[in-house]
Amino acid sequence: MAVAWLKVLKAVPWSDVIAAAPQVANGARKLWDTVGRKQGAPGAMGEEAIMPAQAMGDDGVALLAAHIEQQDVAIAQMHNQLREASKLITELADQNAQLIAKMEAARGRLQVVGVIAAAGLVVSFVSLVLVLART
Repeated sequence: MAVAWLKVLKAVPWSDVIAAAPQVANGARKLWDTVGRKQGAPGAMGEEAIMPAQAMGDDGVALLAAHIEQQDVAIAQMHNQLREASKLITELADQNAQLIAKMEAARGRLQVVGVIAAAGLVVSFVSLVLVLART
């Protein structure tokens, strides 16, 4: 199972992922700024806009006004969901950028450990050869 994960992780072009992380974070911020700027939800009509339609007494107009009000509420809810989703995307993009930076640092440390281990292996091999040459 671990071997399969290692194959998957090796197949990921980490340099491309690391290079694209700031662009993803910036794109998410732009999305958040765009959605956040639209403060007034479209169609947020108040009671005063519906009252004249109901005052006329025509059932068709009142029915249409009630339907429009329901649609406006649905649009406002969708707008709020969009804002929340874009905020979540921004947070996830920031976390992704932080994770990639930490992974890059860990990869660098792992390379240092690998070099030290290789140097230790070379020293042990040379020591073994010298000990065997003396005997």
